[in-house]
Amino acid sequence: MQSLFLLIDTILGLYVWILIASAILSWLVAFNVVNTRNRAVYVIGDFLYRVTEPVLGPIRRILPNLGGLDLSPIVVILLIFFIRNLLREYAFLV
Repeated sequence: MQSLFLLIDTILGLYVWILIASAILSWLVAFNVVNTRNRAVYVIGDFLYRVTEPVLGPIRRILPNLGGLDLSPIVVILLIFFIRNLLREYAFLV
């Protein structure tokens, strides 16, 4: 049973890093540091968008519009940390 908890914890940890990479890439594109016409940048950005948008989209609809500031990755990362802590507590009880 602990193996399952460790697997879920690892997947959630990887997803946090994917969220961070997605946020950083969006900043780099917004400030014209990287060009999305580059095929590698486009493929990476498309992958990150497809992986993160199903989770971030509903949260963006709930959060108020703050102009150019997107807080949805922070909310998702906090939720993931909460879920990881719950899993760890439950793993120690079992």
